[in-house]
Formats: sequence, C-alpha cells, structure tokens
Amino acid sequence: MQVSSRRGPVLLTGVALALICGCAGGSAGADTADIPVVASTNVYGDIARQIGAGNVDVVSIISDPAQDPHSYEANARNQLELSKAKVVVENGGGYDEFVGRMLRSAKNTSADVVDAVEVSGKKPDAAGEFNEHVWYDFPTMGKLADRIAEALTKAAPADADAFRQNAKTFKEKLASLQSEAAQIKADHGGAAVAVTEPVPLYLTEASGLRNLTPQDFSQAIEEGDEVSPRALQQTLDLFTGKQVEALVYNEQTSGPQTEKVKKAAESNGIPVVPVTETLPQGEDYISWMTSNVDALKTALDR
Repeated sequence: MQVSSRRGPVLLTGVALALICGCAGGSAGADTADIPVVASTNVYGDIARQIGAGNVDVVSIISDPAQDPHSYEANARNQLELSKAKVVVENGGGYDEFVGRMLRSAKNTSADVVDAVEVSGKKPDAAGEFNEHVWYDFPTMGKLADRIAEALTKAAPADADAFRQNAKTFKEKLASLQSEAAQIKADHGGAAVAVTEPVPLYLTEASGLRNLTPQDFSQAIEEGDEVSPRALQQTLDLFTGKQVEALVYNEQTSGPQTEKVKKAAESNGIPVVPVTETLPQGEDYISWMTSNVDALKTALDR
C-alpha cells in the first residue's frame, strides 16, 4: 500500500495569523498545571489522555467520525492550539501531514512531537509499500504509550511516576487485546478476508487472516481514485464466489464502489465488519479496539 495522497491543504488566512499573534503573549486564561497536548486525531488524543490522566489538557484536531482524516483542512483554531502545545502526537507516515505544516507555520520549536510511525520502527517494503495505519497495531501502541509518558515527563518531571504507571496499565490492557487476536489466529488462522481499505490490516494480520482484496481496488479507494472496472469485478467475485469469510469495511470513507462491494457481501451471506479511522463517540481506545476484535471474531465464528 502506498501512502495516501489525499491530503487537505492547510488554509491559513491573514485572520488566522492575526489571531495567533494576538494571543502569543496573551493574558486570556490563567496558566494551569495541565500540560497542553494536541493530537492529530482523537485516537491519539485518547491515548495521551489515558497516559496523562488528570495532568493534561488534550485537544484532538479530528474528533468527528464523519470526517475523513485524509482530506481534512486545518483552521485557525487548530493553528492556535498547536502554537501552545508542549506535546504533539501525530500519526506520521504521510497520514496527517497538516500537523507538520501547521507546526512549521507557527514556528513552534518547543513542542515535543511524538510520531507514531517513527515510534513503530516500521519501514516501507522493497516495493515501497507501507501501511501507515499503525494505530491498528497493538505492539506499536504499547511503544507509543511509553513515548508519550516520556514526553509528558519532560514537561512535568514531578509526575513521571504517574505517567509511567499509566503507560504500564495501558499496555496491560493492550496485552489482553493481543491475546484475543492470537486466539482468533489459533481458531481461524489462514482464513481469507477482504477489506475496502488497508486501514485494518495490522489487526487482520495479527489475527492470522489472509487479505485477498485486489491491491488495485483498496489502493484506489484509499487514494480517492476511481476503481477500474476490472479491479471492481475482481473484488465482487470474492463474494459471489464465496472466496472470503468476511468483509472488513471502513465506514469513514464509503462511496458508491465500496457500497457496491458491501452489498455484494451481504447478498452472498458474507458478514461485514465495520471499522473506522477515529474513535466513535463514547468510546476510548481500548473499548473501541475491543469492539473491533470482538466483531471480527463473531464474523469468523459464524
């Protein structure tokens, strides 16, 4: 998979810059003990909140599940929040490039920027393909918890023990999720699935599942390009031919072609497992991923 090119431009007007300058030395709002943290999405915002507990003030730039992170256009408020952050958590890997652009525009050199892709240590394969959706990779999120704890410790050294303990607790919960994925692998290892986009592939791979989706289909959907008739037909054949046991469907970037694929799965009795790129309302990272793992298991157990 190639890194998506569907990136929205950062729109900074004169009004935005004036707002930032006007607040730079501002008297509005008294200083608090909370560490200002800005996350590109509410996935990372929630993890930062769990690690920081009551010692952080977290702002997530993208928090609406209806928003497509690939095409997000940053605004003046986002720029202002980033200019004040002591810790910034981004996905990296080309997924949320608007964060880096805003940081450069604000000339914010003091924030400790935590890049999840860098933390993961993952690299493109020999063909240059790379799945940047690392929040579906539980080991990476464990590393990220430690990195966030480190960043928060730099900002508030007196609370270091609390941050480290919170990271440990978070990783223990992740270990439970990893065990559930390992159980799916034990029960269904080698089973074939299809996806509309590469978003959940770290989870399906950890669960021992084979992705049969034509790359031309999933890549075109992720890039926002038109799917070729050949790739679409090959994908539809997976369901009419009962070649897969489930369709993992990204609800956040659906369109006519993905809807056609979803309908084909349903018409042929293939269970559909919905996933998203950001946290659904009322969920935290652990409860969200638990729901995803449970839904995948239920689909395969049918």
